[in-house]
Amino acid sequence: MTICFMIIVNAPGSGAIQWAPLDHAAWFGFTPTDLVFPSFLFAVGNALSFSKNRLQSNGGFLGKIFKRTVIIFLLGYLMYWFPFFHRENGTWIFNPLSHTRIMGVLQRIALCYFFGAIIVHYCSKKAVVVISGCLLIGYWAFLLLFGEAGKEYTMLGNAGTRLDILILGNDHLYHDKGGPIAFDPEGLLSTLTGIVNVIGGYLAGAYIQRKGRNYESVAKLLMFGVLLICGALFFAQFFPIAKKLWTSSFVLLTVGIDLVLLGMLVYVIELKNIKWGTNFFLVFGRNSLAIYLLSELLLTCLQLIWVKPDLSFYDWINNVFYQQIFPGALGTLVFATCYMLLCWFVGYLMDKRKIYIKI
Repeated sequence: MTICFMIIVNAPGSGAIQWAPLDHAAWFGFTPTDLVFPSFLFAVGNALSFSKNRLQSNGGFLGKIFKRTVIIFLLGYLMYWFPFFHRENGTWIFNPLSHTRIMGVLQRIALCYFFGAIIVHYCSKKAVVVISGCLLIGYWAFLLLFGEAGKEYTMLGNAGTRLDILILGNDHLYHDKGGPIAFDPEGLLSTLTGIVNVIGGYLAGAYIQRKGRNYESVAKLLMFGVLLICGALFFAQFFPIAKKLWTSSFVLLTVGIDLVLLGMLVYVIELKNIKWGTNFFLVFGRNSLAIYLLSELLLTCLQLIWVKPDLSFYDWINNVFYQQIFPGALGTLVFATCYMLLCWFVGYLMDKRKIYIKI
């Protein structure tokens, strides 16, 4: 479900203002789109609760997570470097490594997976909860202590941006629409709180395996989810909810919502045996990384192919088809849905042929 929605929000179409629920909150606040990325981290942690018991030796464990971390990180880096060339004044110019973004979505997933796996493997559940609390409080304290006075929660004044510029350099950060302002929503410092999303998913998965899929488990998931949501709303009075800063209140809110959603899914699918539509989403889940990479790389290609000078195929198909039939924000939603279905169809063909790409 997360991969499905992730593709939709990453390909919103063009030619009109994006449908508001499919856009991130401008800074403070929360939209349905803001739940996508933390839910992916939650799912990563949930998967850890299943794979952890199968790992044997300490060396095998470390080797496996290190290999996965490096591969996922490099895939993310290469994805941002792709297509390795760009068009400037009608000519193709090589994209220099000196101006390639280092951090990003897959890179954050890789780092959060690595540290989350280390923590849950070597620490008791009580210690894991304590470490999670320390990460959330420590991040808040770091922003207050090392951010620019009076601008601790702003885009350029927060300590995370200052740390990214110091360590990674301005040219290796995210520049929105190619502008001069460097701010990376997947920066180094805010990755610390992202680890807690992974831990939250792990604890939920471990609990379900220990207690079983029953009404008590559903009730506990819903209860803890609501408590975290309420705690997040209270915490937000002091440390605002902001996806781009990945604030501690944002983590509590997203883990809480994911627990509620997971509880509802267990109730509907496992207890009530209502499985309508589940196969559609399982297609995404069986090749999640491959389908995500396809969606990002194909989108880049559509934006690179010109129908005529300065008019990409991506903009052209939106202007002559989607915006003509579904003008305005509805057209952007319809395009995003069609693009998601195209990626799903590729995943469906892979599933039918038993092709599963795993690392």
